[in-house]
Amino acid sequence: MYIGKLVFAQVLEHLPPHIFRRCVQRYGGERHVKRFTCQDQLRCMAFAQLSYRESLRDIEACLRAQQSKLYHMGIRALVSRSTLADANERRDWRIYADLAAALVEIARPLYVDDDFGVELANTVYALDSSTIDLCLSLFPWAPSQRTKGAVKLHTLLDLRGNLPTFVHISTGKVGDVKVLDLLIPEAGAFYVMDRGYLDFARLYRFDQAGAFFVTRAKSDTQLRRAYSRPVDKSSGLRCDQTVRPCGKHTPRLFPGQLRRVKYHDATTDHTLVFLTNHFDLPALTVAELYRCRWRVELFFKWIKQHLRIKSFFGTSENAVKTQLWIAISVYLLVAILKKRLRIPGSLYTILQVLSLTLFERIPLNQLLSDAVHATDEPYLGNQLNLFD
Repeated sequence: MYIGKLVFAQVLEHLPPHIFRRCVQRYGGERHVKRFTCQDQLRCMAFAQLSYRESLRDIEACLRAQQSKLYHMGIRALVSRSTLADANERRDWRIYADLAAALVEIARPLYVDDDFGVELANTVYALDSSTIDLCLSLFPWAPSQRTKGAVKLHTLLDLRGNLPTFVHISTGKVGDVKVLDLLIPEAGAFYVMDRGYLDFARLYRFDQAGAFFVTRAKSDTQLRRAYSRPVDKSSGLRCDQTVRPCGKHTPRLFPGQLRRVKYHDATTDHTLVFLTNHFDLPALTVAELYRCRWRVELFFKWIKQHLRIKSFFGTSENAVKTQLWIAISVYLLVAILKKRLRIPGSLYTILQVLSLTLFERIPLNQLLSDAVHATDEPYLGNQLNLFD
């Protein structure tokens, strides 16, 4: 008697199978493969992310304990850690990078009306990187310092929905500013970056493409004032100026004008100087846009805490990138089903519920809705408090 699909199978239904098949064919992912397909690899690695498995042995033990349910999970082959390790080692990581890019295209229209704290019709991106430390003796391909290894996640985050629209994985030695060469500027969009990305030649390419940027000035940035606008100093603003880069080479690298906004944050007693190529926004909005850059820092903190990206199931470059891209795909998948099923809870709540119910046969919408409503119930006060 049919009693419904497993929760895990319901979650993976939101993956576009035809797009994944094209990704596999594009890179020959199943050439000479007889049993353990890329679909099996993806589902095993997605299971590891959703159930918080820490090693290949964990994945093997858990899935073999549920041997009778593997077919209903969409896994057609026997799961062993050696087979999964070989797949992570040899199957091209770009299969899963392309899958993540396809999931971004699905997720973004779902979050297009989300508010991120600033009333602005333009698309706003936050750009930053995060470092994941590695043991250099185990990961010799990822040097960071003389005796340390690391990989960097360079991420462009769409602030509407906190969706990673661009991710580049590099070794720890690659400078942050070099990622600007890999981005294709989107006309009319805002790119919010910290001062590590202040490179006038690269930013001028964004300016010529019709894109806008907001970044911080360095202490030694040489600028010549051309015009000053009045500001309300009670709001924290100190100046709003039109400036030109000066110095030996900078005027040639950025031959246009910039806008300099100086803002004093009373809560931290810090004075910040912002540079942008947009001259029509209110000066306070420029400061608010830079404040939103902190969302990309929260994104890095969130995925490091709730996805398996700090300890790896393999030591090769391909295995590490495969695991990272599948983790990003799982994040996007949960974000998609949250919108499609209209779940009001947070991604954290959804992941916690899924981690305990993957082998249950409950309708996914009912499961997540009930869990969110249960966490929203008011505290009854029947339990004694140990601390007041």
